[in-house]
Amino acid sequence: MVEIDLPGIYRRYIACLNRQDWPMLGQFVADDVTHNGRRFGLSGYTAMLEQDFREIRDLHFAIALLVAQPPFVASRLQFDCTPAGMFAGLPVNGRRIAFTENVFYQFRGEKIVEVWSVIDKAAIEAQL
Repeated sequence: MVEIDLPGIYRRYIACLNRQDWPMLGQFVADDVTHNGRRFGLSGYTAMLEQDFREIRDLHFAIALLVAQPPFVASRLQFDCTPAGMFAGLPVNGRRIAFTENVFYQFRGEKIVEVWSVIDKAAIEAQL
């Protein structure tokens, strides 16, 4: 059995997001991907990310913690950015905020098939 380098794949996935290289996203994300229990599919997942980058012009994904136990990857992502309007149901309106997101991914082979994410909304509220 061939061992898959999930941490390496995940780091390349995050680099793809930060480059906004949407044509390459399918290299990392399965066509039938789900996010927090909702079936998005690759096109819906891509649309969600594109919208995030439109609403947060300085969005950058920074890996703070990464743990892999195939077929799962767990990551704590750090953000320091300025969302234009509402974010996570909060009126951020262009103020700079810093927060984290805890994300769990399930892989099938080398592609992400499920994503579960939770944003630290309390940290954002404390800054507003």
